Amino acid sequence: MKSPDDVIKFVKDNDIQEVSFSFTDFVGGLHGTNYDSVMVNAKTFGEGAMFDGSSLKGWKEIDESDMALRPDPTTARLDPFCSVPTLKIICDIIDPGTSETYNRDPRGVARRAEAFLKSTEIADTLYVGPEPEFFVFDQASYWFDPHNSFFKVASSETPNGDELYERRSLGHHMEAKGGYLATPPLDVGREMRSKMMAALKSMGLDVEKHHHETAPGQHEIGIKFSTLVLSADEVQLLKYCVTNVAKLFDRSATFMPKPIFGENGSGMHLHHSLWKNGKTAFAGDEYAGLSKISLWYIGGVKKHIKALNALTNPSTNSYRRLLPGFEAPVLAAHSSRNRSAACRIPSTTSPEGKRVEFRFPDPTANPYLANAGLLMAGIDGILNQIDPGEAKDEDLYKLAPMELKKIPHVCPSLREALDNLDKDRAFLKVGGVFDDDIIDAYIELKKEEVEWLEKRPTPGEYVKYYSV
Repeated sequence: MKSPDDVIKFVKDNDIQEVSFSFTDFVGGLHGTNYDSVMVNAKTFGEGAMFDGSSLKGWKEIDESDMALRPDPTTARLDPFCSVPTLKIICDIIDPGTSETYNRDPRGVARRAEAFLKSTEIADTLYVGPEPEFFVFDQASYWFDPHNSFFKVASSETPNGDELYERRSLGHHMEAKGGYLATPPLDVGREMRSKMMAALKSMGLDVEKHHHETAPGQHEIGIKFSTLVLSADEVQLLKYCVTNVAKLFDRSATFMPKPIFGENGSGMHLHHSLWKNGKTAFAGDEYAGLSKISLWYIGGVKKHIKALNALTNPSTNSYRRLLPGFEAPVLAAHSSRNRSAACRIPSTTSPEGKRVEFRFPDPTANPYLANAGLLMAGIDGILNQIDPGEAKDEDLYKLAPMELKKIPHVCPSLREALDNLDKDRAFLKVGGVFDDDIIDAYIELKKEEVEWLEKRPTPGEYVKYYSV
């Protein structure tokens, strides 16, 4: 659907009972409110639907809490998880005081990044191909209070839960790190992923594949590349479908990067390519068949990678994943086909397929902010012709310690990433894409998370220090 009139006509013609207005908060959580379809009209698309912005972290204070959801009619889709016919529409956040897009709206940031790219005349389109991974557990529980804390997750794909194995056969289970592209009966999630694929397709997403990932209970669903804003929309819809289908199977899905110690974590690899006038700007005669523009793009990302970590790896759990030995890219290097590098150039037989895969992001990232940040770093690299340095085609995990010291690393913690974002923010503010208000509010919100966790003892600390 292209216009409000198209949506209103569809609602009437298809006996739609409710319209769900969805939006993404500052840190990447999906929210929504459902209206009876008779309440949705042309005025709704113009003025928006009001909500309380003070109830969401990092947005308005209570004395200026009124905000509005302005539906984007091009995003209207049938919701497959509702008992009555429901249309789901993604919204932009509007500040009623100015009638403009709220400056802290993540979708608005991504829109401004797209507009700035066009204004530079470097390219007119950024295509993004996201690859979010996730775990699905048969059991997942956790608790914290001053006198009691624990978490427990269990998957029938590996013998780690006594209750599960009282009622399930031990005949087939995965070895540690042995799940990549597994098939049934080892892969107990295939039918569930097929249902997830079907749900995504019913919502109009172009879905390419699904498969089991390396760790027991770990999965991936591949969706087709799209433009920056639309790709971020689809990541949010993918999370919505994955978690709801898992619930229908009496399981629980999580996009935590590292829910299990000793197993591979979940990334969200992001494939970027710039296009201008319908032609790729990333193919050329340089290293791995890239253009100078694409190498400068990589140079910009590598230069700002520690500040970008605050956006692409925005949880303390993110840094449990960014460790050597689990296929997580901890070194700010670029390479052709080498999965140990933070910036990889995938092999392709067509120039149109030339792209850069950023392997360090994870699925706790707000997809609007993470991709906008990567784009702004890439543009900075192009405008300033930042040389990415020498490519590293060897297995970086096997380099000698002295060689490893010569290669920049990603941040080891969220606190360090936030400190780097605070110091290295100028590239994000070019063209008014980000501003100091957004960056300061984001840092404040995330530092509250860090401090909340740093103040609380963990079960591991009891193991190490209780008897000292």
